[in-house]
Amino acid sequence: MTTRLNKHIAETGFCSRREADRLIADRRVTVNGMPAGMGAVVGEGDEVKVDGQELRARQKKAGGRKHVYIMLNKPVGITCTTEQAVEGNIIDFIDHQERIFPIGRLDKDSEGLILLTSNGDIVNEILRAENKHEKEYHVAVNKPVTDEFLRGMARGVRVHNQTTLPCKTAKLAKFGFRVVLTQGLNRQIRLMSAAFDYRVKQLRRVRIDNLKLGALKPGQWRNLTEIELRGLLPQRTEW
Repeated sequence: MTTRLNKHIAETGFCSRREADRLIADRRVTVNGMPAGMGAVVGEGDEVKVDGQELRARQKKAGGRKHVYIMLNKPVGITCTTEQAVEGNIIDFIDHQERIFPIGRLDKDSEGLILLTSNGDIVNEILRAENKHEKEYHVAVNKPVTDEFLRGMARGVRVHNQTTLPCKTAKLAKFGFRVVLTQGLNRQIRLMSAAFDYRVKQLRRVRIDNLKLGALKPGQWRNLTEIELRGLLPQRTEW
């Protein structure tokens, strides 16, 4: 039985499938001593290495779940990267005993709810726009929020050479609004707002589907509960 290389790497807990694809494209992955190509598959007994380091399958712990699932209230200034050479990276910030990585990202200047896991196999399931996982943000801007602005944001805006998917918007205050997205383009809300000549002054994610930031303070994190996991991806049978 064979497995796609990117899935195999993710299942070891080394990184997500998306990151594995990047490593493969950068020729940093070898299979049985030979550089691997995109779309490669591996079977039992194949030796997979990243930067010369052999990857081994994660063993399930007795009496516990196989993987780690964390909710963090990310403060402003922390960078969502696994590159520990980057000062203020999210991995050093949490300093967890397991190898974990963020699901998606929040900009360095943004704050709020972000998930981290050791299970690279679920990352794409949560990030795919077609799976319609809602992400809710509270946003403060530099001038009064108008109905015209909210309607324009909700219809979709041209950024990154594509039109964003329709989204939900609502006014929260004179200079604040709420937006619910099902996709996560790079700096999406900031670029969407800029298209209407608004500048984002504060951006905080407060919800991902059934998971709410709640009373979690900036810099604090906690493990997800079994009920929260089931609500996030109810179709999965194994965690």
